[in-house]
Amino acid sequence: MEKQVLDKSFVPYLSKADINAAIEKMAATINADYDGKKPLFIAILNGSFMFASDLFKKIEIPAEISFIKLASYKGTKSSGSVVTAIGLESDVFERDVIIVEDIVDTGKTLSEFLPQLMHQQPRSLKICALLHKKEATKFPIQIDYMGFEIPNLFVVGYGLDYNGYGRNIDQIMQIKE
Repeated sequence: MEKQVLDKSFVPYLSKADINAAIEKMAATINADYDGKKPLFIAILNGSFMFASDLFKKIEIPAEISFIKLASYKGTKSSGSVVTAIGLESDVFERDVIIVEDIVDTGKTLSEFLPQLMHQQPRSLKICALLHKKEATKFPIQIDYMGFEIPNLFVVGYGLDYNGYGRNIDQIMQIKE
């Protein structure tokens, strides 16, 4: 079913069921990999809030979650600059850290954030992303837990937005060209 978000039309791309299945699989792997540890999940706002929430509900090991706001999008294009709006309040020194991202696109946001985080000397650092646009990547990022690799198309829903709108769609939809 087609949806209108502001001046653009979007069509279904990934269903709620597909997203849930991918999250179940990632959570099971994280639970196994971090058995006996107490990782700190750092969810990157705004886009990852739905994904982080659903993933964290399936984490069965002792864990904490914190949030940071990093932004690099305006409209349907990456702005090319990374803005930190809300700083990290948790201490990551000697912690096992898992970054939770909705989508890794060019990789610029994480390429600028990861060195700042590594400077705080976490014990380990892994990336968990629901989506990865491999062909759009300009700054290679190692994604340790990934839901879906998608082509370089513009998507909304499940936390992803178009100019702030569409985050509340319960599936992921692609722009209709």
